[in-house]
Formats: sequence, C-alpha cells, structure tokens
Amino acid sequence: MFIETETTPNPSTLKFLPGQQVMEAGTREFTSPEAAEASPLAQTIFDTGEVTNVMFGGDFVSVSAAPGVNWTDLKPQVTAILLDHFVSQAPLFAVGTAGAISVPAEDEMVVESNADDAEIVAQIHELLDTRVRPAVAGDGGDIAYRGFKDGIVYLGMQGACAGCPSSTATLKHGIEGLLKHYVPEVVEVRAA
Repeated sequence: MFIETETTPNPSTLKFLPGQQVMEAGTREFTSPEAAEASPLAQTIFDTGEVTNVMFGGDFVSVSAAPGVNWTDLKPQVTAILLDHFVSQAPLFAVGTAGAISVPAEDEMVVESNADDAEIVAQIHELLDTRVRPAVAGDGGDIAYRGFKDGIVYLGMQGACAGCPSSTATLKHGIEGLLKHYVPEVVEVRAA
C-alpha cells in the first residue's frame, strides 16, 4: 500500500490519500484529542503531540500540524500511522460509540432561518453540495452551512480550510460570488 500526500492552501495542513475509501459519506472533523477519542485512528494521530486537527473525508485524511511543527518530521509519523491503520483494516471509529454517526453541521446553527426562506436555503444547500464541497474537499477541507438570515449566509470552514490564510478569500471572493450570482437574495457570506 502507498499513501500519497498533497499540500493544501493551508501551509500547516497536509492531505493524505490512502487510495481507498475513508468515509462512506460526509466528513468528520476532530479538533482536539478529547474529540478524537471516538476514533482510534484520529486518537493515534493526536498522540504524536504535534497535531491540532484531523479530518476524515471520502478518500482522504487531512492533518493540521501545531504551530512551529516541521512537516519533515511529522509526515513520516502520520504516514506510518495511516499505513498501519489501513493495512490492518481496523475500524475507523471505536466500537460502541456514536463516533461513526454523521451529524449534520446544521445542528450547530449560528442563526435559524425563517420558514419563508426554505426555498432560498434549499438553493444554497444545492450549490454548496454540488459546487463548493467538491472544490474544498480537493484541498482537504469541508464547509458547513450554519444558517441564513437577512440575506447573510453563515458558513463554517473545516479541515484544511479552517485557519487557512486563504479561507477569507475563498469565502468572500469565491463562495460569496457564486451564491450571489445564483441566489440573488444572498447579499453576504460570513464565517461562523
């Protein structure tokens, strides 16, 4: 087995490609060692002591290094952990936990949308799912819908996109422009 790596726009994050499915559907992000307890793989990566974020996508694992950590030293450690995991075909989530349950990001709403906005929200979801998510997944990240109110769309950046220096530009110039073009009711996109 060979695990490829790709750089991401976020210099602290690498995208690891094991050449097989990681998540059957959706994504799962771990932002702390405590959160990673649901996944033996994520927990082992955090156990290096040099990681601040692990995210599982459909066919990738993105890992963010702590400030000051050199990828030259960390990359072989993470690659070895991933190789051991995928060669042994170990489960991604701990047995008996709810870790494998994919909870929609909408459960973490910043604002609640009005019932009158249901059609607009559906259009926003469609564009995020078909145009935005595939692009940010290519960079080792994901984007979560957090609400729509008064023409403002609230989105959360995940994985390699969280904390990326270009995430503001992605939100403002890329996603905001796309949503405003196809959904005239959208006047602004904000990070949540």
